[in-house]
Amino acid sequence: MKRALVTGAAGFVGKWLCAALVKEGWTVTACAHSEADVEAAQLPGPWGALERVTWKTGDIRDAAFMEQLFALRPDAVVHLAAVSHVQHATLSPTLAWEVNLLASVQLLNAANRLRETGVVDPLVLLIGSAEQYGRQPMEHMPLGEHIAQSPLTVYGATKAAQEIAGLQAFHASGLRVIAARPFPHTGPGQEERFVLPALVARAEALRRSASGAPMMTGNLTPIRDFLHVSDVVAAYIALLHSGRPGTVYNVASGTGLSVREIVERVLQRTGVQAQLEEDPAFVRAVDVPVLVGDATRLSADTGWKPTRGFDSILDDLLAYHRTHAATH
Repeated sequence: MKRALVTGAAGFVGKWLCAALVKEGWTVTACAHSEADVEAAQLPGPWGALERVTWKTGDIRDAAFMEQLFALRPDAVVHLAAVSHVQHATLSPTLAWEVNLLASVQLLNAANRLRETGVVDPLVLLIGSAEQYGRQPMEHMPLGEHIAQSPLTVYGATKAAQEIAGLQAFHASGLRVIAARPFPHTGPGQEERFVLPALVARAEALRRSASGAPMMTGNLTPIRDFLHVSDVVAAYIALLHSGRPGTVYNVASGTGLSVREIVERVLQRTGVQAQLEEDPAFVRAVDVPVLVGDATRLSADTGWKPTRGFDSILDDLLAYHRTHAATH
């Protein structure tokens, strides 16, 4: 039975990943920032059972805490911990760089020290972001991993730097590092500060009120490639099994929808008719016009393919929102 260490495990994707790893037979140590985060993560949720997960709490910026985690001798590390919300990173850039880059460098160093003992040769899966690509011309879509990174956001820049640090560690020391660039993903349990859960919540509020009020949105023109969180988690586990160290992998569907199309699909799915009205409060100061990814490399190396279409994603979000709203 292999041992996995998951940082950021109390977050949205972390809970889905830990449950999937346990189901596959891994022994999972989950890292969270506080006991309150652990208590919240252990509440029943759509991701599945987390009873067999062992939790460790601490600050990943703390080198001593990082050494404690690697004293557990994990065979694989999935590094999810990050300042993961684009706006949050923009408003707190120093924190974003500390957590998303400097803590990652500490993790890489701790993993390499474990490797040098000769006891365990850990595989480190660094989770980046499609935000690393920044603004790219339409003729480059869908984006392959060969496209030069040109991040527009603080978040994208920190993730690009994390990836560079990881690949440097691979080339310099042989530490087995794989870098993933997931495109936007969502699913039951994601906070409503993220775009799709927010749109579903707004549409449901309009449905319940039957007020005829407009649907408030941000910029309607950006095009995004959305995945279900369960498909993204399956991709990460596939990379633990079959990914090539020193390699970068997109995790993407290859299909893009404009925010306007997405909002219209949300309204259709909820049975709401409403005019769309742009609210400046929802508009990003810096926005990437198009982000659609090519996951051919991931599919070729691991056999992974997405299984959930966009309407299926919306149905899951709607079902979760209605259940959650009914019980809170």
